Amino acid sequence: MVEKVDCRNWDSEAYKHTVLQDRLNPSLTIFRTAFPPQPLLHNPDLIVAASSDGSIASYSLSSSSSSSLLVAQPNFFLKAHDGPAYDVKFYASSQHDPLLLSCGDDGCIRGWKWKPMSQASHLRPVLEFVNPQHKGPWNSLSPIPENNAIAVDDQGGCIYVAAGDSCAYCWDVEKSETKTVFKGHSDYLHSIITRNSGNQIITGSEDGTARVWDCKSGKCVSVINEEKDKKLKEFCPRVSCIALDASESWLACGSGQTLSVWNLPACERISQTRMNANIQDIIFDDNQIVAVGAEPLVSRFDMNGALLSQIQCFPQSVFSASLHPLGVTAVAGYGGIVDVLSQFGSHSCTFRCRCL
Repeated sequence: MVEKVDCRNWDSEAYKHTVLQDRLNPSLTIFRTAFPPQPLLHNPDLIVAASSDGSIASYSLSSSSSSSLLVAQPNFFLKAHDGPAYDVKFYASSQHDPLLLSCGDDGCIRGWKWKPMSQASHLRPVLEFVNPQHKGPWNSLSPIPENNAIAVDDQGGCIYVAAGDSCAYCWDVEKSETKTVFKGHSDYLHSIITRNSGNQIITGSEDGTARVWDCKSGKCVSVINEEKDKKLKEFCPRVSCIALDASESWLACGSGQTLSVWNLPACERISQTRMNANIQDIIFDDNQIVAVGAEPLVSRFDMNGALLSQIQCFPQSVFSASLHPLGVTAVAGYGGIVDVLSQFGSHSCTFRCRCL
């Protein structure tokens, strides 16, 4: 069906913008999604996405309940970073007024009050940290290292970031200053998580190791080295994603096409599984591990590495998997596509995110 257009009100600039948007949207990549905190037993309705164009936006799932891959209208939309936005997390020091945090290629961590932001009434950040630069010869300064991932410690009042200068940083939210620098990796960091039961953080790096750090001293207390077995070296080029189970005793690592599960108290690997594509994100769902990567599949494994199920998803390459407490899973990635799966594995809604 041809749409009728009144040529007397023709807006050439608006038409150019529409054509440009149509061309750019399929090349957008969603690097991370997150469900906002909400009361228990409430079905999720909002999801926040961090995109390759530096934007972060919130989308209503109930308003996007279709599988037509149309571009959804965001509840709010803003340019958060110069360069890609790699991660979003919620810092819920107060359940009534949590902060939405984001980090990206510009080396900044920014935070917004979620309640006014979700109502699109206040889109200015209330928090902004910038990674320190390193001094070189003749007092020259290095470029500001990018931030690839965020982890939060709500109780301790800290934000942790995995940076591109091979360091992890702990920021004190109240004092707005760097509290601890974690040095030891030989290449840039991909991922970071908190282990609150031991006052520790765990980082995954391009150097092929995951390291456990003591938050108080800033020292590395354990190195999980996927490459120590030379036979596996070609399969474990880096630790691109990590996840902890609810007991914080089991660590899952995604390294290239290899998914491994480690017992942290014993520092021993208990299982290892080879996948058909590079793993780009993993999460625990009770005693199961959800893995996604460079293929349009959502795979579930048990702790012993046995494949339990595989579900086709819409993104051809998946960078993010997010789990809601009620069992809803959101996967997102190339094409700016967010695919929301119910706890039974059916597709609840699928949509494209808007680009700048």
